[in-house]
Amino acid sequence: MIAPATDELLDQDQILEREDGNFVYVSFRNKSFKLDRNKARERKDAKRVINGLRTAELNIMPLKYHEAYRIYKQMKANHWEPDVIDMTKDCTTWNSNALSAKERWIIEMGVGYFSAAEGIVGDSVLHAIENNLTAAELKHASLRWIAEESIHMDSLLHIIGSLNIDQDEVTAKFSDIPSIAKKNAFITRHMPELKMGLDLTLTENKKKFAKAIFGISQVLEGTQFYALFAMILSLHRQNKMTGVGQMFQYTLRDESNHIALGRYIFEQLVQENPDIWTPEFREELREFMREGVALEKEFVCDCLPEDTVGMTQKEFLTYVDYNADRRLISVGLEPLSEVKSNPFLWLDEVIFLKKEKNFFETRVTEYQTGGSMKNSNEDDLI
Repeated sequence: MIAPATDELLDQDQILEREDGNFVYVSFRNKSFKLDRNKARERKDAKRVINGLRTAELNIMPLKYHEAYRIYKQMKANHWEPDVIDMTKDCTTWNSNALSAKERWIIEMGVGYFSAAEGIVGDSVLHAIENNLTAAELKHASLRWIAEESIHMDSLLHIIGSLNIDQDEVTAKFSDIPSIAKKNAFITRHMPELKMGLDLTLTENKKKFAKAIFGISQVLEGTQFYALFAMILSLHRQNKMTGVGQMFQYTLRDESNHIALGRYIFEQLVQENPDIWTPEFREELREFMREGVALEKEFVCDCLPEDTVGMTQKEFLTYVDYNADRRLISVGLEPLSEVKSNPFLWLDEVIFLKKEKNFFETRVTEYQTGGSMKNSNEDDLI
């Protein structure tokens, strides 16, 4: 028979706390501890985007950069896997006469370009950005960013394998087509120094780091990815290559989070290091975007040399300008063009579209954890 609880036994199981200024005294059974709140505050105050407290553990507490953690949770809630997407209809379409030569070329260019570009992003975020961040929650969110780039590369392999596209031809596209090769060389030219490790206490090196974040998140993912997304998702809207379109829709939604995270890290970096935010540096970033826009327009003309059903080259070139300007404006820089309206309003809506399909086909768009749709800020993500 179990003896009834006594006051003495209850007292032994109580945790007693007493506050005295910055200290908390905790007693439990025969143990006593003195907790210093100042240490936690000092640890939080020592956090910086760069040149902050470095610790051996990836401990995000105490949390300082709350927006990065919010974006991380949104990224996690949007998790998807390429191999659950049914490619049966796409295979039938691809191996019949359902697509025009222009439409097939767009799909081939999409697979060829992104198979290199997604790897460039993942490698650059890992070695040039994440490795130089010192705040654990920023590193934590960046690691999720890297993981999603791996998912995107898996999706391209799923497309290539399903459609039986020649892998050698895919490789040749990103190495032999000049507009693709120039885009890849343009975005990676500043990365080697950061990968080797620079003294980021120096203003000039901090500018290089800021430019890398801006380049990956706002120029490459935020501007140089979107026209091709629009082309492939235009086919998807016409009920052509719907499996490929679904993967690109999910990828686009991931990219919107990457843009938001990169912008947030960039803004925090500038706020903590006002010495870099000179008129000359701001103009340098605008010129960097201007060069990216010129290369992207050349690429658009290669992807869509002639207008096709539902797509005109002029609209896509306008869309490049529109995207570039909204990325610049979002970080406090002057726009480059006079374009004021989005020619593809439907594309931003695609990111948040809920599809009427069964559970297993819509696990990404319909099934999300913890009210993630409620917590997302659409203006930040697109």
